[in-house]
Amino acid sequence: MRWIPAAAAAVLTAALAACSGGGEAPSATAPGATAPGAPERQGAISWETCADIKRPDGQGPATPDPSLQCGKLAVPLDYAKPGGATIDLALIRVKAAGPGERIGSLLFNFGGPGGSGVDTLAQAAKSFGTLGARYDLVSFDPRGVERSSGVRCGGSEQMDRFTSLDSVPGDAAERAEIERTIEEFADACQETSGKILPHVGTVNAAQDMDRIRQALGDAKLNYFGMSYGTQLGAVYATKFPDRVGRFVLDAPLDPSVSMEERTLVQTAGFQQAYESFLKDCVKDAGQCETGADTTVANKNVDKLLDDLDDRPLTVGDRRLTQGLAVTGIAAALYSELSWPFLDQALGMAMKGDGRGLLALADSYNGRDANGSYSTIMSSFPAVSCVDTAERPDAATLARTEAAALKVSPLFGNGGMGIICSAWPVPGSDEAMKVDATGSAPIVVIATTGDPATPYEWGPKLTEQLKTAVLVTHKGEGHGAYLSGEACVKKTTDAYLLEGKVPAEGTACPR
Repeated sequence: MRWIPAAAAAVLTAALAACSGGGEAPSATAPGATAPGAPERQGAISWETCADIKRPDGQGPATPDPSLQCGKLAVPLDYAKPGGATIDLALIRVKAAGPGERIGSLLFNFGGPGGSGVDTLAQAAKSFGTLGARYDLVSFDPRGVERSSGVRCGGSEQMDRFTSLDSVPGDAAERAEIERTIEEFADACQETSGKILPHVGTVNAAQDMDRIRQALGDAKLNYFGMSYGTQLGAVYATKFPDRVGRFVLDAPLDPSVSMEERTLVQTAGFQQAYESFLKDCVKDAGQCETGADTTVANKNVDKLLDDLDDRPLTVGDRRLTQGLAVTGIAAALYSELSWPFLDQALGMAMKGDGRGLLALADSYNGRDANGSYSTIMSSFPAVSCVDTAERPDAATLARTEAAALKVSPLFGNGGMGIICSAWPVPGSDEAMKVDATGSAPIVVIATTGDPATPYEWGPKLTEQLKTAVLVTHKGEGHGAYLSGEACVKKTTDAYLLEGKVPAEGTACPR
């Protein structure tokens, strides 16, 4: 789940089944073969060397990685018309390296909605090396993302205007400018990607995952979903409970919340993470560039943002606006590892150098050095708005914005409703209702200091699924498995590799 604090990106991740251990491991199946008991395959993937992988800076590697295989799978554009038009899903695979008997495939979604699974797995595969010994690691660009008919909303100039908008309008003229820019953005989405827009929602993506399972030849889907990927996994488990293998949902999203509730909870989560950053920054006297103590540091940040609202900083041929600065701050709060760089970037900006905050914002917004954008900032609202029937009116947006600003003057705004109210296609609430009754055990991992998918959503998703068990990670940052916490990794690996379902009440570190 991505949460974007700037208005331009305000588009925007217990009833437990009692189990004493995991079930039998899914049968090992050769890639491309149909597993015993699996439905007949409805498509095939032709694997070849990956040719268009992108690093975070938007550039490709100097030479192709021979361990990475890429392929495409045709799926229906509209599942109500299975014999009609199709789109190609882009996939990536790292084959099981051993030692140990191959279990099957492990499908990843790393979040978003709108994140490229192809690029992310290519970059992160080594972080899942323990799992990659016995699983083929597989990911994909979901429909509407990058290589899978990626949604685009105009060109680079349009995207620059959209992402540079201030987080909260200072007066009526600025509010009108924000509303006009968002309407132009939504119109550009319809003009550029109107064919795919009605079909990019999470329910369709879950059906795509079952087509992927079939094409991989697995009787059950083994799945690792992070952030928004937890909602995608929950919807899959709701639609296909009998096909759930070993499921891990890390940094869980509560799919049932309204746009207003989501905005307020996430605003509180980012405010909590920001305050934790400030406390950590000032703990060593004289070492925090943002300020000598938390009060001074917070005042310095407020002053910086007020100044940027009136006079954006020039960075080459670009400008660091107040909205981009807030996006940069939020981006760095996703991981404790980014906190030192955030302090440095804030210190630079306070001295008139906006390069650090602009780099953080660009990374979050999917903007590379040559000014082109990935689809993340277009795919995110496209999926989010199709996944809800809500289209808030002006009074609702005003109420949400006022309540969010009380929670956090830094991160408060009107949330996703700002753009969904202008979205050109209707949405559905189907992806908000999950219940995996009848599935195998599902492991949900929630982090107490997660800013983007706050901890409270973990117990709520666990309860809604009915077949899930909650693992609590006592730590900071968005997501647990890649945090480096040994207990989380050990618990997750034991479940995915050996089928050992964590006991109810498991917490890490122990």
